[in-house]
Amino acid sequence: MDTERWSTISALLDELLELDPPVRKRRLAEVAAGDPALGAELERLMALEDDRPDFLSQSVVDAAVFAPQAGQQIGPYKLEHPLGEGGMGQVWLALRADGLYHRRVALKLLRPGLGDAGLRTRFTRERQILARLGHAHIARLLDAGVSSDGQPYLALDYVQGEPITQHAQKLGLPTADRLRLFLQVCAAVSHAHANLVVHRDLKPSNILVTSAGEVCLLDFGIAKLLDEADSGHTEITGTGTRAFTLYYAAPEQLRHGAITTMTDVYSLGVVLYELLVGRKPYDPARTSDAAWEEAILEADPVRPSQAALRQARETGLMAPRRLARELGGDLDNILLKALAKAPDDRYVSVEALAQDLRRHLDGEPVLARPQSLGYRTAKFVRRNSLALLMSVVVGGLLVSALVFVSWQARRAIAEAQRAQAMQDFVVALFENTEQAGDGSLDVRILLDAGVRRADTELLGEPQTRAELLGLVARLRQGLGDDRQALELLDRQSQVLATLAGEAPARLGIEAAALRGRSLRALGQPEVCVRTLMPWLPLSQLQAPRDPRAVSEFLSQLGRCHRSLGGLEVARDLFGQALALRTGLDEAKPLQAESQADLAGLLADEGRNEEAITATRAALALLRESGGDRNALGVEIWRELGGLYRSIGDTMESEASYRQALEIALTRFGPNHPASTGVQRPLGRVLVETGKLEEAERLLRQAHERLLTRFGPEHPEVAASWQQLGRLAWEQGRAAQAQDAFQRSLQLRRRSNELATHASVLCDLAETRLALGQPDSAEFLARECQQLGIDPAPTLAGRAELLLADVALARDNAEAAKALHAAAEQRLLAAGFDPAAPALMPLQFARARLALRSGDYAGAQAGIDSLRAQRRGRGVDQEQWTWRLDALQADLECRTGRSAEGRVRRDATLAAAIARQPERQRLLDELARLGAGCGRG
Repeated sequence: MDTERWSTISALLDELLELDPPVRKRRLAEVAAGDPALGAELERLMALEDDRPDFLSQSVVDAAVFAPQAGQQIGPYKLEHPLGEGGMGQVWLALRADGLYHRRVALKLLRPGLGDAGLRTRFTRERQILARLGHAHIARLLDAGVSSDGQPYLALDYVQGEPITQHAQKLGLPTADRLRLFLQVCAAVSHAHANLVVHRDLKPSNILVTSAGEVCLLDFGIAKLLDEADSGHTEITGTGTRAFTLYYAAPEQLRHGAITTMTDVYSLGVVLYELLVGRKPYDPARTSDAAWEEAILEADPVRPSQAALRQARETGLMAPRRLARELGGDLDNILLKALAKAPDDRYVSVEALAQDLRRHLDGEPVLARPQSLGYRTAKFVRRNSLALLMSVVVGGLLVSALVFVSWQARRAIAEAQRAQAMQDFVVALFENTEQAGDGSLDVRILLDAGVRRADTELLGEPQTRAELLGLVARLRQGLGDDRQALELLDRQSQVLATLAGEAPARLGIEAAALRGRSLRALGQPEVCVRTLMPWLPLSQLQAPRDPRAVSEFLSQLGRCHRSLGGLEVARDLFGQALALRTGLDEAKPLQAESQADLAGLLADEGRNEEAITATRAALALLRESGGDRNALGVEIWRELGGLYRSIGDTMESEASYRQALEIALTRFGPNHPASTGVQRPLGRVLVETGKLEEAERLLRQAHERLLTRFGPEHPEVAASWQQLGRLAWEQGRAAQAQDAFQRSLQLRRRSNELATHASVLCDLAETRLALGQPDSAEFLARECQQLGIDPAPTLAGRAELLLADVALARDNAEAAKALHAAAEQRLLAAGFDPAAPALMPLQFARARLALRSGDYAGAQAGIDSLRAQRRGRGVDQEQWTWRLDALQADLECRTGRSAEGRVRRDATLAAAIARQPERQRLLDELARLGAGCGRG
């Protein structure tokens, strides 16, 4: 069995195993209908699973025989040497060896002999979890599959680094640098929690630091999805060993209690303790597991500063005494709060822990200590020692300084309390996720419940309530619920009005940006611009203080202007956003987003090659900053698909769209707008490449989901009708195509998006001409010509080609020639190269007209020129080859070479029928082009 065949089987087997039996049976029947041999092989494997439940839980090769060896091939990867081994699997350094690209990866395999059902499930779950995550400090999942002998594998980034504690010890990092390093860990874990993933096995060996000082979090093998049903709390492997590491386990893990984000907070507390102090927080008299369990469950952690002093007494060194002074106070309290026995007494989230560490580094009050006046004054003295020394000279200023610091501390505490309330709210949404009887989680219900809770519990805190409403609106947008997001933003606006101008400017700017995003998603760019423009002056004043919020606002306003054709205004706004983001820490994804926005403007101007280069650069930047498996990655891959299509590279276009769809389905599921938004353009490319059956399935799925989400009047539904029309047109069903185009046109006439309006006019004109209605076709083509001049000169050029076809239908060759010349002049004036793909239909039409007019030399010159300049790839190039061969055959038959022409014509039609049997319109076109050779 070759690698490609096994890859297909592996992917389908994974899909089938995740389906319920009735759905699995239907899916297997669908596969068998298209490929009986493939269906039979899958059925055999599934039968083995039914007869032997341990079949897919163990390696196909007996564990005693199977043991990975250097040089062995696992899927497309060649093993080099082992990197490590854990409770669940082995990790090998491996090289991709199938020739697609050269890259070393960390290849994770199930350990031989431990392929039981529980481990197999955990291995599959790790793949699902990693697919959710995309962060600069989390090792990326690059690939996953099953080898030809049944060995499952995960291919991850190969991280060359050392455990965080060893790294800090080896370099002798000062405390502040260790804290900054640890903040990278917090960012990674916080990202996982935001995706409803709890790691559950955080320890130094799973937190590597590279030589560049970058943290990378590894091993989600026992991670928990907060939105999955729990089969129980037991965390014991099939071999009777714990899945977690005892020394870093939280008390609730030992008690088999509920696992929440606070479980990871505890483990991070242990890691931070060890990172700062050089030892673990407990010192049991015995070193047995039972003694450690008792300490974790019952003993108080040794205060970090006391542990350092004890080390100083034992060693007689001064360094531990200096460390004790650094740890005393804030860091003692931060660590002890993180290590609290009861989850409710810990930090409510990793981000809350990180915020306190940042406050400590900045010399500000922290939440982990009661905010006494003496404490606040001490913090002020440390931050402003020189100012206070001067105030001794001018004694009267001391009182003023103390008043100021009290006000400053109260303000800091108020901000911290609001942040804490926000964190409490978010965590509370998921505290009861396991109470549903069927184990399911409906995030929308949780969000609605959270809003009701905020309405009752936060009536006296309008600013916090407003921030919570904005947060829920953002989460609703992430679910594709833009109408509900706007309703929440309306409620937020009412709450902000009660603050009588006391609300932070940032909050209003963030709300405006959120509103702009939803309005654009709902097809209302004019309302978006009208709503956001009044906020522009304030946003520009606020930019130095809140660059993130302002850059997001500018980006949303720019996208709405772009939708309305205001390219220069959009370019200025995108440029401002990029400038703000360039100065931010850890903002590469935002910079990539702005670069992609600017690349889109190049595409709007017809500068597609430049746009591809710029979009590729944005994608590379995104990948550097944590990977492309996120919403922005979907959008950039989708943009690339459209750009490659515009230059006739259908192979790259299809590949880019498929990459976008795979990420969208993995991250968001089939019903999310991100997935639907890719299905339609992918369906369009599949129509153009003759894969009409798959195209129809995708386009109809997308159409039904759009109707459900938006209703029948939305611009996205109009675009969907247009794509269904093009599908019917390629299938040779002109009447059905006409009906779909008419539905699209009725909706398009209500919008101000001239390019899309013009596009469907040209589609309908082409259909009417094919149905023998030249007068109607001429009327529609002229309207397309007028609308397409400014936003899209290629549409105006297409309209002139259609008008030339109308003239030929009326036997007016001279008018057709004049229209061809006008189309050429328009496209060249717009900056297109004479050899650009956009001019190929025009040049082909000229060659065909020369043949019809008896200008055989001109026809041959046109055919030869087109053969020399073809720039498409794959199916696109194939179609042009067939068209040119059919025209060449007609020319040969008209010039005394009938036998040669008939052979060429028959071979061309046979090749097209074999390769694209569903594309009836193309087959009819080729038959007409070779009509000069007669029937036989």
